[in-house]
Amino acid sequence: MREPTEARQTLPVMGAAIDVLTADTALHRICNWAQDHQSRYVCICNAHSVVTTRQDAAFAAAVAGADMATPDGAPVAWMLRRLGAKQQTRVSGPDLMLDYCRQASQTGQSIYLLGSKPDTLAALQSELQRRWPELRIAGAESPPFRPATADEDAATVQRINASGAGTVWVSLGCPKQELWMAAHRGRVQAVMVGVGAAFDFHAGAVPRAPAWMRDSGLEWLHRLASEPGRLWKRYLVTNTAFLLGAARQLMLRRP
Repeated sequence: MREPTEARQTLPVMGAAIDVLTADTALHRICNWAQDHQSRYVCICNAHSVVTTRQDAAFAAAVAGADMATPDGAPVAWMLRRLGAKQQTRVSGPDLMLDYCRQASQTGQSIYLLGSKPDTLAALQSELQRRWPELRIAGAESPPFRPATADEDAATVQRINASGAGTVWVSLGCPKQELWMAAHRGRVQAVMVGVGAAFDFHAGAVPRAPAWMRDSGLEWLHRLASEPGRLWKRYLVTNTAFLLGAARQLMLRRP
C-alpha cells in the first residue's frame, strides 16, 4: 500500500533550502516516487554542501532545484532546530541508503548503483547482497573520472532506464553528483539520490565513524583523521565558514 507523502516544508540555512523532515518521511517519499519511476533527485546536504552553495552558482541551482534536500551532518540539523524545527535530527545519506535497501528487499523495488571505483563497487554489491539476499541490484557502473562524452552519457541513461530500477544511488562526490543529478532529471526515469561517501563506507573501503561520534556531531573529525590529506581543507576551512555564516544568519534574525 502506498505510504502518504507529507507536504514539503523547508527552512533556509545560509540561503540553502533544507527540508524539515524525519528519516521515515524521507524514505517514504523516495519509495513513493520510485514506485512510479518518477524522475526526481535528492541532495544530502552537510555543512560543506551548504557552504558550497554560497561559492558555486551552478551547485546552488542544483540544490535549489532538488525535490528534497535532507539535513546531513549535525551542524545543519542544529541550525534547523535554531530556526524553529525543534525536533529536527540528521537524515544522513549512508543511513538513508541502507534503510531504503532494507525496505526494497521486501517490496521488490530494484536499485542502480552509479559511482566509485570498480573494486569498491564490487565490494559494495557483495555487502548489500550479504545483508539482504533478496535485494534486486538492477545495475552498477563506475563511470570514468574524466567528463563523459555525449555518447557515453546517453548510453548510461539508456542502461539505467532499461534496468527498470526505481532509484539510482549516485556516489560521485560533491559537487559532481549534484550537478549530474540536476542535469539528468527528465532523462533518468528513476529517483536519483546523491550519497557521497556512502559507497566507500558500506563497501568497507573507508571506516565510518562510530555511532557515538555521529550522534555527537564529530563524524567530520573521524573522517578528517582517516583521510587528512584529502579532507583537511573541506573540514577545517568550510566548517569554519559554516559556523561564521550560521552565526551571522542567526544574529540577523534577532528582533
